[in-house]
Amino acid sequence: MVELTRRSLVATALLSPLAAHAQAAWPSGIIRIVVPFPAGGSVDTISRLVQTGLQQRLGANVIVENRPGASGSTGSGVVAKSPPDGMSWLMVFDTHAVNPYLLPSMPFDTEKDLDPVLLIGTAPHVICAHPSRPYRSLADVIAAAKQKPETITYGTVGAGSLGHLSMTLLGKRAGVKLVHVPYRGGGPLLNDTIAGHVDLTCASTGLLGPHLSGGKTRPLCHTGKARLTAFPNLPTVIEEGFPGFESYAWWGLFAPAGTPKPIVERFSAEFVASIREERVEKQIVDVQMISLSLGGPDVLRKFLAEQMQLWGEVIRENNIKGDI
Repeated sequence: MVELTRRSLVATALLSPLAAHAQAAWPSGIIRIVVPFPAGGSVDTISRLVQTGLQQRLGANVIVENRPGASGSTGSGVVAKSPPDGMSWLMVFDTHAVNPYLLPSMPFDTEKDLDPVLLIGTAPHVICAHPSRPYRSLADVIAAAKQKPETITYGTVGAGSLGHLSMTLLGKRAGVKLVHVPYRGGGPLLNDTIAGHVDLTCASTGLLGPHLSGGKTRPLCHTGKARLTAFPNLPTVIEEGFPGFESYAWWGLFAPAGTPKPIVERFSAEFVASIREERVEKQIVDVQMISLSLGGPDVLRKFLAEQMQLWGEVIRENNIKGDI
């Protein structure tokens, strides 16, 4: 006998004539985009950039709700447990793919309880130093770290974030030990980066992009395959002597599992149209230096699986723990 869960009952009900009528009337209330991080980070910024366009296109109020905690899993869990009625959506960052390995007691299943909607884009991480520090290249950092192990600090958006995992791998390949300082999101990290409370920062161009010029930070290198158009003199980690070293932050949109396909398709289409507005696209592509993908559910599902496999191995091999 097939077990009927609450979610399957809701999904079945949505196929009834009454549900079809309700679906046609969607949206019928306030739509929320849950950002599982504090205000001021890249996920929050993208969500607020598209907010106005979504409201105009959907004819409904759209709010951005920050629900930070547990490496983004707190807010993700809120959406995973929400009714699949198209009124709740989840904007995630790259921690979404690694949380199952960092936080094995999460009260939801990343792949089963959330449906992929849209892979927004990807971006490399930038390793930068505060201008008050003496480091002008990655080689300078490595030389200093070898002279005084475990004295140079670097900040990331959180324990187990791709910035943290990337620096862990880089440290192992370079044979040095750096001190990780995890923050609870991009906003707090950015504040301390500019204030000089950490020696180095490893974060995506989506967060650091607007602050890589003007003297507030000193970019040393980035983790992409090729040089950035906006910063042609900024070398890659590969060029700095580490062949094959690449890592990318990413941003994605999810819905509670079982959300009707027509609703997902319309919300996704209006989300993409809002991103394509000249003002919004310029901010995301030119300022935050995010490479837009805008791939649909199948693209995001495949990408998520690949990221989970890749970084899950790194977490296990290095015994990295999440920050609850």
